[in-house]
Formats: sequence, C-alpha cells, structure tokens
Amino acid sequence: MRSIWKVMLAVCCLGMTIGCGTNPSKNESAEETLPALIVNGTQLMNTEGDTVVLHGVSYGWHQFWPRFYNASSVAYLVNDWGAQVLRASMGVDLDSACYVNKPEFGIECVTKVVDAAIENGVYVIIDWHSHNLRQEEAKEFFTQMATRYKGVPNVIYEVFNEPVEDSWEQVKAYSVEVVKMIRAIEPDAVILVGCPHWDQDIHLAADDSITGYSNIMYTLHFYANTHGQWLRDRADYALGKGLPIFVSECAGMEASGDGPISKEEWGNWLEWMQRHSISWVAWSLSDKDETCSMLYPSASSEGNWKDADMKEWGRMVRDELTTLKR
Repeated sequence: MRSIWKVMLAVCCLGMTIGCGTNPSKNESAEETLPALIVNGTQLMNTEGDTVVLHGVSYGWHQFWPRFYNASSVAYLVNDWGAQVLRASMGVDLDSACYVNKPEFGIECVTKVVDAAIENGVYVIIDWHSHNLRQEEAKEFFTQMATRYKGVPNVIYEVFNEPVEDSWEQVKAYSVEVVKMIRAIEPDAVILVGCPHWDQDIHLAADDSITGYSNIMYTLHFYANTHGQWLRDRADYALGKGLPIFVSECAGMEASGDGPISKEEWGNWLEWMQRHSISWVAWSLSDKDETCSMLYPSASSEGNWKDADMKEWGRMVRDELTTLKR
C-alpha cells in the first residue's frame, strides 16, 4: 500500500510540475487579469460595464533614461505606488539613440515595460513620443506593436505624443492613416490621438473629430503652473461636444518641465479630472536636473526608492497614487 501511495504522490507532483511549467499565451494571461477597455460617449469604460478612471506614471524618453525601462521598476510602480496605468514613451526623434536611428533599441525598451505591465495586471500606453509628423515610420512601428499585442486588453496605443506646429487637418490626416493601419490588425484596442500645440488645441479636434472608428480618445496635456482655467475651459467645450479626453501627460510645474510647482493649480486640475472621470498619467520617471523628473540620479534603476531618492514632484505623485489606491 505504501508503494502505491508513493506512486500516486509522484504522479501528482509530476502533474503539478507540468502545470507550473506550462506558460499561457500572452493573450490568455492578460484576459484573465483585465477586462478590455471601450469608449462610450466621452467616458472610458470596460467591457464589464464599469466606468474606468486610470491614474499612473509616464516613463521619460527611452533614449535618455533607458535604465528605468525594466520589469522591476514596473512592478514597484504598480505594487508600491499603486499605478494603474504606465506609459512607455518611445522617443522618436532627438539624440543618436532615438527610434529613427536605433529602432531595435526603442522596441526593446518599450516591450520590456509593456510585457511587465501585462504581467503585473495593469494597463499600459505605447507612446509614439514625437513632436514631428513621421507617418511611414509610425505605421511601421505600430504594425509591429499591434501584431505583437493583438487581443491583449492591457494595451493602449498613443499615435502622436505632442504635435507642435502641425495644423489639426495635418494631424487628423496622419492619425487616420495610423489608426486605419492599427485597426486592420487590432480591431478593438483604445487609441489615443494628439492635438496641435502640445495637445492643448483640444477644441479643434472637438469641432472636426475622426469618424468611422470606435474606441478613439483625444489627448490633453497640461503643466499646472502654465496651463490654468483657460485650458480647462477648452476641455469643457470639447467634452460638451462629445469628445472623449485622456490626459496622457501632466505635471504641476511650468510647461518647460522646470520651475516651481503650483500646488494650487495642480489641485484644481485633480479636482477637474475627478469630476469628469478623466484618466491621467504624470510625467515623468527620469532623473534629469529639472522639476518634472521624479527621481534623483541616486535612485536605483529598479525601484525601491527612498524619499531621499525622490524629488518633491515624485513624492507628490506617489502620495496621490497611493491615496487613490485605498
């Protein structure tokens, strides 16, 4: 009898070993973790019928701060800070290590963050972080990303970070082409579309929005010590016209990323976003000598940051996220 039990125990252990060693596909794992997102009117929702308001952190340009683009920092932002969404900002232009010069490096950095976000059960934005129209390069990049993450509900696509001098007509035409390409592969994922002048001309998109595609939102960016009530008035106009808004980048200091933090205006923006159930992502996880970089160079690349490693802005964002998590 004892020998029979030994055999049965061995069989059970073998079964457990095989079960643990069988890795579900990326799609199966993600679907068990998060419901897919949809856009209903001006509101982000999920397929279970819940209103969704995401709060999180944007990584800085990948070519300047690649050291933070790793699975450990993702896990720390999710589990310690309470981030519900992360933004992988793949720098398209600037510097010899940008995407147009080293595309494989850009894809490597982005996919590390995206894969880790999926593993940690949060949403993640793949951000084409550019200030210039580069339609053909963007279509090639998003073809790869949509193919890799087809059907994964965690993934959001941001097709143009911040247009600057391009008109809305130009940005819209570009966005339609990129959206069309993504939709040919990935029919359902939420896609974020930028607006002229650093994502502040949201009213122009509201007057002439993209038609023929669902699950599209438009990005509004603000820096609270530069952008005040006048920009919230524009956004209110856009919401009144039925335009769905996602704040994919924001911070409390001046638009340069430097200068003092306006806690009063940051609070006004937080209240406005909460009132309208608008998701936001704070800029940025980096260690540059500027106010908006959340960390000092002493900070570890992998997380576990002490207060002494964080600038005031980093501590403010962490405290806000942990409060919202409760």
